[in-house]
Amino acid sequence: MMQTSRTLLSLLLAICFLPAYAQTRTKAAALQQFMSDRFGMFIHWGPVSLRGTEIGWSRDKEVPINDYDSLYKEFNPVLFDADAIVKTAKDAGMKYLTITARHHDGFCLWPTKYTDYNIAHTPYRKDIVKALQVACKKQGIKFCIYYSVLDWHHPDYPIHSAHNGQIDPKADMNKYLVFMKNQLRELIEQYDPYMLWFDGQWEQPWTNDMGKDIYAYLTTLKPDIITNNRLGKEFAAMDNKAIDAAKMVGDYDTPERVVGRLNMAMPWESCFTICQQWAWKPNDKLEPLDTCLSVLSRTAGSNGNLLLNVGPMPDGRIEARQIKRLKEIGDWLKINGAAVYNTKGGPYEPTADYVTTRSNNAIFVHVLNTRLAEISLKAIPNMSIRQARTLTGLSVPTTISNGTYLLTLPATLKGQQEYVVKLDMDNNTEAVPVIK
Repeated sequence: MMQTSRTLLSLLLAICFLPAYAQTRTKAAALQQFMSDRFGMFIHWGPVSLRGTEIGWSRDKEVPINDYDSLYKEFNPVLFDADAIVKTAKDAGMKYLTITARHHDGFCLWPTKYTDYNIAHTPYRKDIVKALQVACKKQGIKFCIYYSVLDWHHPDYPIHSAHNGQIDPKADMNKYLVFMKNQLRELIEQYDPYMLWFDGQWEQPWTNDMGKDIYAYLTTLKPDIITNNRLGKEFAAMDNKAIDAAKMVGDYDTPERVVGRLNMAMPWESCFTICQQWAWKPNDKLEPLDTCLSVLSRTAGSNGNLLLNVGPMPDGRIEARQIKRLKEIGDWLKINGAAVYNTKGGPYEPTADYVTTRSNNAIFVHVLNTRLAEISLKAIPNMSIRQARTLTGLSVPTTISNGTYLLTLPATLKGQQEYVVKLDMDNNTEAVPVIK
């Protein structure tokens, strides 16, 4: 009996101290939780910030290859503060953070064992990925990792420049795939990311079957890990094309620099950048607050997530003006967050003037064009509005006539910042089909 008790105790202790990724949450549950978060921070960063040019793409263009590939020898971001960056994300109302652990240029922000082209061989030496992971855990932000499937720096990847597609006959894609799997295992075991954000699969050496193989491999390492669909060739990208979800390799679609299409069945996340360039650029044009809020509302209204990018400076800090803009978004979300987090898109199809989100018995009308005096919505059969108020508490008179809800918007808000009207309905709204 005593031996049995000891065995049982040992088993219970072992279960309690399993790593987070070994717990019983399903991939579907992880994806649902991720999509309910709605808003995350993207970070594009690396030694290229010393030149102020685009990460990866400026290599062999604005910056000669030898110069670009040597920048890590000068990279010493002594003012990098992971806690401050994660707090900036949290103050912005962001629920997750995705860091470019390795972009197309091949430089690794963690001390990987599988290449010397990494942070440990810079003057800075410290593990940036670990610092961000620890800070995210401390502040309750989901930690996610970006990893490019292509690597123009690696000798076994067949293409060595974005601007020269010549295949290197000495490259060995099979060896490269082993290298990739080693690094991905390292990232999962050492940093336990909630999500992996892949990129770069458009190049000819990468095949759909390779993506499927990597996806299956990741599931053996962490069954509930979620990934975007850039392991495979089927994704919406910058042209926001309609895709076949059955052909995706990954768990959600990734439109880029464009708000995704309204889709109640397929999860998706749009990525935008707060300035014009993904990596830091001196005096880069900053997006206006109205644009940022509109993109956030239109994304949620179309049933997707928004991943908004910042690019830290060479010293490791995010620019003060970017922090200010993010704080302004966070201040808006403190008032209007109920219309974004844990909502579904619709039930009304988005327009240029307004979008809607919904949760339980509520419909949230995001008024994008605040010059409007009123908004007309098709009435939902067998459903009435019990009350309509802005999320700041202003009453919004409503009438029902000829199958239409007519909302008379507050005159005091005309021409002001985007705001949200909450419609309290007398029935649950979440199963209502999209209304065009």
